[in-house]
Amino acid sequence: MKRIIERSTAAAGWLGFFALVLLAWMLLFLMQPGAVDSGLLQDYGSRFWSAICAPVSGQAGFWSVLFMWMLMSAAMMAPTFVPNLRTYADLGHAGAAGQAGLVALLAGYLAIWGGFSALAAMAQLWLARAGLIGAGGASLSWGLSGALLLFAGLYQFTALKKSCLSKCRAPLMYFIGHWRGGVQGALWMGAELGLVCLGCCWALMLLGFVGGVMNLAWMGIATLLMALEKLPEIGRVVTRPLGAVLVLAGVFATLQASMGI
Repeated sequence: MKRIIERSTAAAGWLGFFALVLLAWMLLFLMQPGAVDSGLLQDYGSRFWSAICAPVSGQAGFWSVLFMWMLMSAAMMAPTFVPNLRTYADLGHAGAAGQAGLVALLAGYLAIWGGFSALAAMAQLWLARAGLIGAGGASLSWGLSGALLLFAGLYQFTALKKSCLSKCRAPLMYFIGHWRGGVQGALWMGAELGLVCLGCCWALMLLGFVGGVMNLAWMGIATLLMALEKLPEIGRVVTRPLGAVLVLAGVFATLQASMGI
């Protein structure tokens, strides 16, 4: 009976996790200007949805843009954290961890991405005021696009990227070497794993300023690529070719900027 209850609790926890991820993606979809303009959501109050869509309407303040980035970070990065959560949950079945620890682990992870979101929101507002990005967060400058693409591409070949990816690809080894018990320990480990994940993905996340930070197609592709990079076998095949493609795209954008296009 106890085993059945534990399995039911675990299943409910995973359903809740994926429901929250789905909710984040749905909110990001609803933040698209067309969702309000279509009249589909007017019954829920046009003022409310206009405020939600402020980050892509060109009328955003810091807190509105921060909310958008936090939502985007959660929607994109939480799915890539599933191997770590599953490993921690497996340790829980062995008596080393519990459900509260699982929640704390995720909270610590997302807290790091919340800090990144604050920096990204400030960067977006600064770039917008400088006239380098449009209302949707997409670059208006070939020079900016080229710089971001080149940096993200070259970063794929760095030792820091390789080190962070090696830890992301082996969550069990991380827990064996850095285990801390209890809820507080799980929160701390989640923050450490968040920093490792940030080291893997922050340059790719900044490419949102190239394709548009609220471009759902870009978000979907970026999420898929970052998730694949963290898989042990597939990731080793993806990382460097992706870097080469980004470098080539950066060179192209830089040449366009030099020609004054």
